[in-house]
Amino acid sequence: MNLEKIKNAKTKKIGKKIEYFKEIESTHLYAKKIAEKEENEGMLLLAEVQTGGIGTKGRSWYTGYGKNIAATIILHPKCKINKLDNLTTEIAEKIRDAIYELYGYELKIKKPNDLMFNDKKICGILTEVHTQGEKIKYLLISFGFNVNEDKFPDETKNIATSLKKETGKEFKREEIVVRIIEKLEEIEL
Repeated sequence: MNLEKIKNAKTKKIGKKIEYFKEIESTHLYAKKIAEKEENEGMLLLAEVQTGGIGTKGRSWYTGYGKNIAATIILHPKCKINKLDNLTTEIAEKIRDAIYELYGYELKIKKPNDLMFNDKKICGILTEVHTQGEKIKYLLISFGFNVNEDKFPDETKNIATSLKKETGKEFKREEIVVRIIEKLEEIEL
């Protein structure tokens, strides 16, 4: 993955700092360990493969090596907690818009945190907010996006898909990451 291209995204903070892993248990779990540090604002964690990727409700998330996007963004919003009420859906809308702007494909949102392509899951979103009273300590936005995956585990092969599986084409993952983080930075927090 071309990290320089990602760092050159038209963003003010998201993706200006990147931590990249060839293999990690989970970008989300790692982010929880470093999220409270203010200097990690806007940090983007990317992994080629996750050995224990997580989704909502403790479900696992499969990431085939070098084929998909496994990412977590660390933010320290200064807004009030109620501003985050519909955040996961808003993130889903931004990811949907990014894919449409890049390729013209219309993904559907399965509220609150999944994106579907031809009735199969192509992207999952996990948001986690840590607060102290009314103050937000940090916000984690994690997403897994199936880009060039062609083989899914037996338990997900009938319900999951990828851009490549649906279109027969290869895609540049960094191009997708750039557009997604640019769209996510439009969200006012």
